[in-house]
Amino acid sequence: MLKGHFESAGATIEYGAASCLFPVDELDATVLQYRDAQLALDGVDGASVIVVAPTSLATSYSLTQHALTAIRVDSLASAIRTQLADELAAPLDTFDVIQIGKWNSDSPNHSLTEFRDA
Repeated sequence: MLKGHFESAGATIEYGAASCLFPVDELDATVLQYRDAQLALDGVDGASVIVVAPTSLATSYSLTQHALTAIRVDSLASAIRTQLADELAAPLDTFDVIQIGKWNSDSPNHSLTEFRDA
């Protein structure tokens, strides 16, 4: 089951329009990944999150393989902020974090013996 702000996000931006964010390792911004990203995303309301959304099967695969990443909007360079603002209907300043990738909720491990009697 998906967890995160995919359904509660304040805005989405298509993968192609967010190309200025990739590769995230080269961004001069506050970039949190893995557990740090989960904690950052848990700490904000969904309305203040921009989610990078896939536009095709290939971009969907790329995003699901990407480490969960949270990028602080206010830490982005002005050129990147301008490019992203052009793609959004709402002002960029109303958002706190950009989410790239997803994380799954905890699910219990199952053994094959559970399915033997089914």
